[in-house]
Amino acid sequence: MPVLRASDKDFAKKLRSFVGTGEAAVEIRQAVSAIIDDIKTRGDVGVLYHTARFDHAKLSIRQLRISVEQLQKAADSLAPEKRKAFTEAIKCIEDFHRRTLPKDWKAKNPHGATVGERHHPIHRCGLYIPGGQVPLVSTVLMTAIPAKVAGVPELCACTPPNAEGKINPDILAALYLCGIKEVYAIGGVQAIAAMALGTDTVKPVDKIFGPGNAYVTEAKRQLFGLVGIDLLPGPSEVMIIADRTAKPAWVAADLCAQAEHGSGKEKLYLVSDNETLANRCLSEARTQSSALRHGEKIRKALDTMTCVILVDSIDDAPRVANLVAPEHLELMVAASKQNKLSAEITTAGAILLGHETPTVLGDFTAGPSHTLPTGGTGRFFSGLRVADFLRRTSFARYDQASLQKAASVVDAFAKMESLDAHGQSLKIRLNK
Repeated sequence: MPVLRASDKDFAKKLRSFVGTGEAAVEIRQAVSAIIDDIKTRGDVGVLYHTARFDHAKLSIRQLRISVEQLQKAADSLAPEKRKAFTEAIKCIEDFHRRTLPKDWKAKNPHGATVGERHHPIHRCGLYIPGGQVPLVSTVLMTAIPAKVAGVPELCACTPPNAEGKINPDILAALYLCGIKEVYAIGGVQAIAAMALGTDTVKPVDKIFGPGNAYVTEAKRQLFGLVGIDLLPGPSEVMIIADRTAKPAWVAADLCAQAEHGSGKEKLYLVSDNETLANRCLSEARTQSSALRHGEKIRKALDTMTCVILVDSIDDAPRVANLVAPEHLELMVAASKQNKLSAEITTAGAILLGHETPTVLGDFTAGPSHTLPTGGTGRFFSGLRVADFLRRTSFARYDQASLQKAASVVDAFAKMESLDAHGQSLKIRLNK
């Protein structure tokens, strides 16, 4: 477990080494490429082969698609407390995303021409719902609801089956409650390849959404261009910035919460201006882990995937955060510091403000999607939002008066670029 000091000359280099490049190992790239090629060649047969190989589920082609009756049965069988949780979470998530819906507009440009933008939902989108280490039921809501708000007309979902070929019933219920009726028992690289390439069973999609492990992320990377990709969310990350006002037990609980995802590649960052506090938080996390279901995995992550960063002043923390670009960032600092620090942090996927705002709220119910950039990609990616499910088309309408005003600009650029046909295409409209 590295302990870095932000004041050291080689701090940035050491920190980059821990963050990593996000590039998959050679063996992962090669394995993913081979599976994609197999799905391209054998379609459904390849999907079934790799489903048996990785998920140990022996399915027939007819069993790949989950029937609507199965989806409805799962929803109808929900216990009252689960249904209530779904209802409340859906309400919060939908309310948040409706506020972000882009609006069409038009106006006059300096030439007097009419210009503007229109937004159209992407026609067909595919959602990937992880279900390997733990069934990520909340991911259904966090991807499907923004898509529904955007008005996507066709939505399908892929999620891995267990060894008996079954899908977690809570995932099925969530899909049904979100209005998704086209669901496939396909996981991993084969799911991404099937949605991107299409098979006899799975109609190809225009864009793929949803988090996954290193293999799923690499599959999305390799298929980008043939199909649209939301972002490249990999193993979960959290950065906690804690000053003397933070409670070690609360910091520890939040570290354990992110470590329990279980892939072994989760990254935990603890930034503090107090080394004693940082040590107390880590000690408390190990203590708490002993009473948790995934305690062994949590302790492994605490020992091998945690980076403690000591700053001379908590005011230096935003510089550290912007270098890491963490998926989730918790500001467990004095109330007087929260707004100032959060305004200076420009690369985090999501910021959780204050001691009473653990990351789990963002994971399950606060409103913003928990599909967020990881591995430093927050420098150029944002978390999933309604706009990701939309295409933007610009438009312009000129008339004779506005065309005349634009003529000199067009003529100048046509000459600079030696494109006389470009210039002529405007001039011909002004010649009477």
